[in-house]
Amino acid sequence: MGFKSDIEIAQETTMAPITEIAEKLGIADKYLEQYGKYKAKIDYNLQESDAKNGKLILVTAINPTPAGEGKTTTSVGLADGLSKIGKKVCVALREPSLGPVFGVKGGAAGGGYAQVVPMEDINLHFTGDFHAIGAANNLLAAMIDNHIFQGNALNIDPRKITWRRCVDMNDRQLRFVVDGLGGRTNGVAREDGYDITVASEIMAVLCLASDINDLKARLARIVIGYTYGKPSEQKPVTAGDLNAQGAMTALLKDALKPNLVQTLEHTPAIVHGGPFANIAHGCNSVTATKMAMKLADYAVTEAGFGADLGAEKFLDIKCRIADLKPNCVVIVATVRALKYNGGVPKADLNEENLEALERGIPNLLKHVSNITNVYKLPCVVAINAFPTDTRAEQELVEKKCKELGVNVVLSEVWAKGGEGGKALAEEVVRLCEEPNDFTFSYELEGSIEDKLNQIVTKVYGGKRVVLTANAQKQAAQLEAMGYGNAPICVAKTQYSLTDDPTKLGAPKDFEVTVRNLKISAGAGFIVALTGEIMTMPGLPKVPAAERIDVDENGKISGLF
Repeated sequence: MGFKSDIEIAQETTMAPITEIAEKLGIADKYLEQYGKYKAKIDYNLQESDAKNGKLILVTAINPTPAGEGKTTTSVGLADGLSKIGKKVCVALREPSLGPVFGVKGGAAGGGYAQVVPMEDINLHFTGDFHAIGAANNLLAAMIDNHIFQGNALNIDPRKITWRRCVDMNDRQLRFVVDGLGGRTNGVAREDGYDITVASEIMAVLCLASDINDLKARLARIVIGYTYGKPSEQKPVTAGDLNAQGAMTALLKDALKPNLVQTLEHTPAIVHGGPFANIAHGCNSVTATKMAMKLADYAVTEAGFGADLGAEKFLDIKCRIADLKPNCVVIVATVRALKYNGGVPKADLNEENLEALERGIPNLLKHVSNITNVYKLPCVVAINAFPTDTRAEQELVEKKCKELGVNVVLSEVWAKGGEGGKALAEEVVRLCEEPNDFTFSYELEGSIEDKLNQIVTKVYGGKRVVLTANAQKQAAQLEAMGYGNAPICVAKTQYSLTDDPTKLGAPKDFEVTVRNLKISAGAGFIVALTGEIMTMPGLPKVPAAERIDVDENGKISGLF
């Protein structure tokens, strides 16, 4: 018998009406805006209720293989497992970007029997949030160029514009463009470029805003470029200077409302926001997380890629800005990803290899150490079982973890849904009752370089950060402008603890080179670009888009 694809499993499920899912969470009808039968938006004012906050569980992972290793699957299966053992639970996830859907992944709504549905809608357009973010981003871009065309009263230097246009697609052709061509009536010619929508600062702003007034204030603070003059005379120009924040907020007012859907087992799920963790901060929205905590006794949320990226940013940026304190952390590990970190090429990951597995385990232990020793949070390792794992491989990981006193549970949610997540759920409930001394990995005081050094040495396990001459100049400028005390969002490869994707496992004594620093003043953090990381990905040689199709009845196939 062949395995069913994720989309086949999702399409065989009978979904409950979204009103029934809302009833499970006690959401009054006045707070629910239905988008058809199976999706709804929740009014963000509901988060102001007096209800006691539930426990917050963060799901993160080891450094993945290029195929991704199942954080969303584990998050969904854990929520279903918690529901199975009688807990009131809500899972809060990120929305997939169209870029990876048509690029490598072919969808990102969980997998197997641990999925959120309607899977096709979630992966394709959903409730239009990302389109609204793209429209707000590009409205600001249009207003910048129009301001310059109409006389440039703000004295913006076209060579110093930092705001880029965006599109929610992997399109390397648009990374660097020249626009405004065709003579005086068609604008001012200049170099420009596009980012993928999930890398737009608007995405980060939407995901970190606490309400509509905070959203508008953050949009006004966005730095779009600098004025003419010598470096010491250049002043930042903001979206507020262009009076763009009101219209941008109007485009985003519905996108700010979290989206309610369900798992295959009818557990309530909030899916909202989706910044990438390798180029942005990698967490769903603050409104979604706080809403899940208000509505349920256990709120399960995820952060993108390995714990060095998503979890670091969730804990150091999101928790700091939103005043959140997690109760426990789940670190997802797979036999495949551990073998990859032990040097096995992606094509050979399905073959048993105990030696490579043992070589890759230090990567897992570094992530565990970060959560327990740096952030001082209780944690459990969830071994996300794949059909290709052998029992000997799973037992070796369990044995090595237990030898070092690391909590470890086999998670079989991909194959068994909530039933396969019950053991993990029981352990999470136990850990949530443990006291914890949650600590950030760095304090905000100190120079930008100091904070980067603490991330590199404490979280990545490296020797130090190295700022290029350009980055040193930018750091001095940002500190002189008063941005020195902002948290840091590091853009780096997800495949390694270092800034080099080929250095697998748990390397030591390495340097991380920062080549560019820029302020995301609306989001409230400084972005540090390392390595070859790009804010506009490209499609692979054989994009997932080639396999996606729709029949005469509108039934979609090819979303994994």
